[in-house]
Parts: sequence; C-alpha cells; structure tokens
Amino acid sequence: MDRRGEASHRGWSSSRGRGWRGRGRSGGGGGRPSPPPPSSPSSAAVNPAPAVTVNDAAPIMGTCPDMCPARERALRERLWDLAVLERVGGDPSRTSPSLAVKKFCRTISSTNVMASDIRPLPVLRETMDYLLHLLDSSEHPFETIHDFIFDRTRSIRQDLSMQNIVNDQAVQIYEDVVAFHIRSHQRLARSCQDSDASSLCFLNMEQLTKCLLSLFDMYHVIHESGTHSKREGEYYSFYVLLHLGCKIPKIVDSLSLWYGQLATPVRRSKEMIFVRNLLRYYQLGNFKRFFCMITAEATDLQLCLIEPFLNEVRARALMYFNHSGYKLQHHPLDHLSQILMIEESELETLCGICGLEIRTNEGRKAFVPKQASFSIPTSLPQSNGIYISREVEG
Repeated sequence: MDRRGEASHRGWSSSRGRGWRGRGRSGGGGGRPSPPPPSSPSSAAVNPAPAVTVNDAAPIMGTCPDMCPARERALRERLWDLAVLERVGGDPSRTSPSLAVKKFCRTISSTNVMASDIRPLPVLRETMDYLLHLLDSSEHPFETIHDFIFDRTRSIRQDLSMQNIVNDQAVQIYEDVVAFHIRSHQRLARSCQDSDASSLCFLNMEQLTKCLLSLFDMYHVIHESGTHSKREGEYYSFYVLLHLGCKIPKIVDSLSLWYGQLATPVRRSKEMIFVRNLLRYYQLGNFKRFFCMITAEATDLQLCLIEPFLNEVRARALMYFNHSGYKLQHHPLDHLSQILMIEESELETLCGICGLEIRTNEGRKAFVPKQASFSIPTSLPQSNGIYISREVEG
C-alpha cells in the first residue's frame, strides 16, 4: 500500500502495524492476534475458506468523507433500511449525508472492503460528536436513541480497528463510547421493569465491559510512545465500580492482584482511591460512610454507574439493622433515611418489599429488629438517586 503522504494524514497513528485489534468485535478477543493454525491442501479442498472477518483484514487507510459511505447510503435507501433518526422528513427511503451514519457489520468479506467505505480518524471524531449530540434529544424515546447510538458506536470502533489506529485521539473516542454506555446504564436502569429494557441493560453492560478492556489495551499502547490520558484514573475506577453489588458477575478473581498491575500514578489517583475506599466500606457494612463518600467525592460518571446499585446497598443495610440490636430497640425510618440518603416514603416502600413490618411509635415510623420475615428480593425498585434532607444539609 502506498503510504506516501501518510505523515500528513491528520491524527494518523504512529502505532500502525503493531497488531492491535481491540475487543468487543466479532470473534471476541483482543490484543495481538495469534498466528493461524497450519492447514493442508486436502483440508482446504474439503472446507472452503470462510469470509474474512474484520480482525483478519489488513489495515487500510480510509478515505470516506461522510459519516456513512455513499455506497451503503444508496443501498439502505433502496432497501428502506434507515433508522428513524436518519430519515429525511420521516421518509424511510430518503436520507442525507448529514443524517445517515454507517451501520455496524459483524463480518466483512475481504473482497468488499474498500478505502472509500472506511472513515478516517477526523471523520470518526466528527461522527462521535454527532452521536453524542443526539444523546440529549427529546424528540424520540431514549430507548430508540440508545439503540441507534449503540450500533453506530460499534461501527466507529470497527473502523478504528480496521485501520489499526491507536493514538490519543482514538483513546478519546473510546473514552466517549464508554461514557455513553455509562450514562445509558443509569437511564436504562430506571426503565428496566419490562423485559425489553432488561435486555437493553444487559447488552449495554456487556459492551461497556468490552469497551473498558479495549480502552485499557489502548492505554498500554500509547504508554509505549510516552503518551498518557488525563482521565485514566477515572476510567480505571469504572472497572472497580462494576464489582459493586451482586447483579454483575465478578470480572476478575482478585481485585487486589489487579490493583498491583496498575501504574503507580493510576493507583494513587483520587478517583481510584475513592472507589477502593467505597468498595471497602460497602464490604465492611459502613453504610453511613459509604453514602457520605458518594455525595462528597463521586464524579458525574461514577454516580451514573453507582446509582442503579444504591437500593441493593440499602437493602443490605436493612439486613444489618434487622439482624443487629434487640427487639425492644426500634429503628426509626426518619433516622435511617438520613443515613441511607433516601426519602422516608421510598425507604418505607423498600422495607415492605424486603418483608419488614413498619409500626408507628410515638408518631414516628419504625421497624423492630429480628424480624424473621426479612429477605432481600431478587428484583428491587430502581433508586431515585441520592437524597439529602435539609436537616442533614444544615
């Protein structure tokens, strides 16, 4: 491939040819691909060669100037395969370069890969900015917007992988994709009572995890060229927060070993210190300190990731309160609501779901400990976030 003028290609990676492919695309895996197994002429005659996937294709330099290649745009117009957000005047057979965004394709035949179908890094950056702009749109239901951005960001990652681009600009795009999945995690969790939303939550969390792992691989590559991202501490902290609660399977056997593999500046960053202390307070049952730390130190994205777990944490706190103390000691809800930073009415509902009987004693609602009927249900209502009463603020 003629690489003359490559140095002038804006944002082009100096890490081309190192074999990075990332994770989360067809065939799974990440890092450097392993060599293919040897094959014999007889086996090749019996089993025809499969279509080449994205991970097998040689890196190329994209030349597509639009968010969606003209060839794909014309084909999708002909097939009426346009998303609601891509249609001109609501017409399912009409779109424009300013609306259409390239779809994710799980497998691509090597004979069909053309430079004009691949978007270069500057176009990918513009496409990512356009998708993030759609995230706050109120013209369509959030599930519709999420489904569109979910697919198109996978296509962006695919184009980066096919061109083998690993530099600070590519890292910023991946960080934006992770931020999208985290914000979606919060908003989808609030509507996860129906099965459709639950499946969206699962798929979103799956892609969030894959994007994080790919991002960590990219951090390692840019470190070799002496480049660092200012947001590494925060994005590594997201990985720790995924281990909060019991809804998400544990990703690694030991976080302690994982901590030891991190660079010293990342381990000592305020974001990592915060999440490590937060996880420790959760495990020790120090729930007052847990919630106080969230209100004082959590970033916006960290709070988006934590919020869906809050009622799970509160239910665990109720278990501690129910098992501790003696039967003559009542636990007033107004006091517990201040500790758990939840409105008293919402806490009363949560107590009822967990099987706690609420009594009114001297004008205050409370529950008596040692109730055998207590149990933490598999499904809990979603949290409305952190509530701080005026008494606590004062």
